[in-house]
Amino acid sequence: MKKFLYLSLTALAVFALFFAGCSKKEAPKAAVKEDVTVRLLTDATGIDDKSFNAAAWRGILEYYGDTWANPKGRGQYYDVVAAQTQDMYIPNLRQATDEGYDLIVTTGFTWADSLGQVAHDNPNQKYMIVDVGWLDSSNVLQALYAEHEGSFLVGAAAALKAKADGITRPRFGFIGGVPGATITKFEVGFIQGVFSVIPNAEIVDYYVNSWGDPGLAKTQAKNWYDSGVYAIYSAAGGSGNGTIAQAKEYRTAGRNVWAIGVDSDQHEEGLYNSTDSAVLTSMLKRVETSLIYGLKAAKNNTFKGEVITFDLRADGVGYSTSNPALTGDIVNQLEAMKQKIINGEIKVAATNAEAKRLPGFPQNLKAIDD
Repeated sequence: MKKFLYLSLTALAVFALFFAGCSKKEAPKAAVKEDVTVRLLTDATGIDDKSFNAAAWRGILEYYGDTWANPKGRGQYYDVVAAQTQDMYIPNLRQATDEGYDLIVTTGFTWADSLGQVAHDNPNQKYMIVDVGWLDSSNVLQALYAEHEGSFLVGAAAALKAKADGITRPRFGFIGGVPGATITKFEVGFIQGVFSVIPNAEIVDYYVNSWGDPGLAKTQAKNWYDSGVYAIYSAAGGSGNGTIAQAKEYRTAGRNVWAIGVDSDQHEEGLYNSTDSAVLTSMLKRVETSLIYGLKAAKNNTFKGEVITFDLRADGVGYSTSNPALTGDIVNQLEAMKQKIINGEIKVAATNAEAKRLPGFPQNLKAIDD
């Protein structure tokens, strides 16, 4: 009997120590969180695309006060998962939902169908998507951008630079990623900007049908530069890096050609020596603005399913001035155009159908309106 009692007391002591240990371990989880948690879901190009996804990641880092080189909060409040194929979109969304992130963010319209399905199945989860504005979901914040306005300015910049260089009848190219209404805004805005300076300029366009094939974009850029194209604007995610690479090669060889960056300031990607860049300017799509907005809304309990457009007036789009080749005279003219767009004196068409009604606008573009 004494032996049994001794064993029972020993067992109770062990269990008491076990639960005490568990209690101490779980204490931090029971504490009030300092901030909201977020997972960024991207396509296969990930946050190293130096373009669209990179801008979204910068927004997250900025919100938490971290830097790209030292993301001190990573793993505590935020992380990122890249889907290698579109078949992984729904599984990645469901996994993030199951893991209990306060906000789940997807980048790009290719996520729309998958997000719409998962959001419908999880009405209490907060989701956000960039470049989509048509989902009927009360738990999805949808961020749109006036890419056509920013693209107008970089188109005008390229044309003004061609005039300053004394190029007669310059040709301009546009390389898109996957065709759709969003990329169409980039293309038609760019062309309108070119035409605002050189109404009879020749335009060529091409779609890679991929966000991650820089080799194909590079080949097309080479063909165009060889045929006399002066500047190429790429809105193609990671594929657009091929255009920059070809422009760097040719400028290193003394050729007067330019690449125009997109989403992020790609000046450094275009450096071909310590000071000179093959990227004349970049259309800045400040995706970070919408990410910060969404995170603040999630933290302050003001989050709601809504569609918000970030335009020139809201500083959602713009252009970079990192390259000294974009002279002060050109920048002054661009600033005047920018103000006229904000004031409504210049109206920039956002769809191919609308743009085709403008005098002299190309009728055979490969751009499509959804």
